Amino acid sequence: MKDFYDIVIVGGGHNGLVAAGYLAGAGLSTLVVEQQPHTGGAAVSEQVFPGVDARLSRYSYLVSLLPDKIVADLGLSLELRSRSVASYTPVRRGGRDLGLMVERPEGALTRSSFAALTGSDAEYDAWQQFYSSVSDLAAAIAPTLLEPLQPAAALRQRVDPTLWSELVDRPLGETIERRFTDDTVRGVVATDGVIGTFARLRDESLLQNRCFLYHLIGNGTGEWRVPVGGMGAVTDALLDAARRAGASVVTDAAVTGIEADGKRAAVTWLGGDGERSVDCSYVLANVAPAVLDRLRGRSGGPVPEGSQLKINLLLSRLPQLKSGDDPRRAFAGTFHIDEDYSQLETAYSEAAAGRLPAVPPSEVYCHSLTDPSILSPSLVASGHHTLTVFGVHFPTRLFASDNESARAEATRRVLAGLESYLAEPLDPCIARDADGTPCIEAKTPVDIEESVGMPGGHIFHGDLQWPWSDDDTETGRWGVETDVANLLICGSGARRGGAVSGIAGHNAAHAVLSQHP
Repeated sequence: MKDFYDIVIVGGGHNGLVAAGYLAGAGLSTLVVEQQPHTGGAAVSEQVFPGVDARLSRYSYLVSLLPDKIVADLGLSLELRSRSVASYTPVRRGGRDLGLMVERPEGALTRSSFAALTGSDAEYDAWQQFYSSVSDLAAAIAPTLLEPLQPAAALRQRVDPTLWSELVDRPLGETIERRFTDDTVRGVVATDGVIGTFARLRDESLLQNRCFLYHLIGNGTGEWRVPVGGMGAVTDALLDAARRAGASVVTDAAVTGIEADGKRAAVTWLGGDGERSVDCSYVLANVAPAVLDRLRGRSGGPVPEGSQLKINLLLSRLPQLKSGDDPRRAFAGTFHIDEDYSQLETAYSEAAAGRLPAVPPSEVYCHSLTDPSILSPSLVASGHHTLTVFGVHFPTRLFASDNESARAEATRRVLAGLESYLAEPLDPCIARDADGTPCIEAKTPVDIEESVGMPGGHIFHGDLQWPWSDDDTETGRWGVETDVANLLICGSGARRGGAVSGIAGHNAAHAVLSQHP
């Protein structure tokens, strides 16, 4: 440990490790300081259930926004697999149990599935037209995410002006209601606007539009891929790259203060050997802006509010569906539960009124169908599988007064929603741990704040922002700057942060390197 570093990165989450890889690789002395006993933040794999050899992606669980360029630049030893199914939505309609299947890539089965549900080809034609335009938008925006901020006007000229108006100028709900007629199809489109985001689909803030955009622009395709080995494999690859580049990493080190005056800076932390402080030229903060304010001794604004319920399960076998569809295909993609457009809006209204949604929307996927390596060979041989459940419209406020009771009831309602589409009870399918306890773990926003330090349990560290400049004074900047020149944000709270992308880490590193070519 030295007394001075060119760069100190506060927080060893994936963005901090990306920044460390670039900066140390450029020859700058770089130190990463992490509070937890391990790096990774929310991108970790852990053995959640005692005595059960299954390493689950405990918090974040899929990869979309991580640019292939970062993987190549840092020489990451990482495999990201495509899912054969994009989504499956069980539907009970007219006394029949159906399923809306969207393949990847889409084919004849997708078209026939739409027709069986809606009665014609019209809705699927509208779907194809809409997502073709979205794909063009994604292709235009994705390359700019690793560049200085582009002006909105310049990007607007590169894409369909009608779609820009629909997704950037007007509430997402208006667009969905105008383009689609079927309640279920509308809901499948709308869900990307409310993942971890508490907003009505017609909200004038357009927060839901920004969330929708981020979920569909990764690498210009928006494809959500499965990391082989779980999210911990992503962190392991990034940690290895940072260390190979020459970065130093210290864990079990709780940062207590950050000082920066534009030229010099210092970071202080508490570790096993007491208090320690090092001086540096730059500090990169891989923490939420609200945490950064506290570490600088400032009173920040309101704490952001997360909005999700994450449930991890291990099943002894996949359950059968009332629709009769093969569960190995249905659960391989995103399995939508009670996410019709009207159900999303009802759940929002109930949660906004301070009540747990009576019929909570959620989505499920089975990591082990695409990547069985997270399970021991014996579990794979016996037919075990993981299920990841992400419940939407569960804002922090619903858990603030009695987290334990609210968590238990929210979990019961979400799993009951899943079971309503099954041809058999869910409970006999749930594996038991070494103590005979069902392998179910639920995390509310309160739990997430306590375990990984995200204020309010907000998985994006705060409201997502447009990934371009609306202000000429921002054009050419990297979207990571603070009020002090040598203090930069390199986490999800950066201008183009959010999700497991590494973009904020890349951009903070390049903001430094632009001054040190």
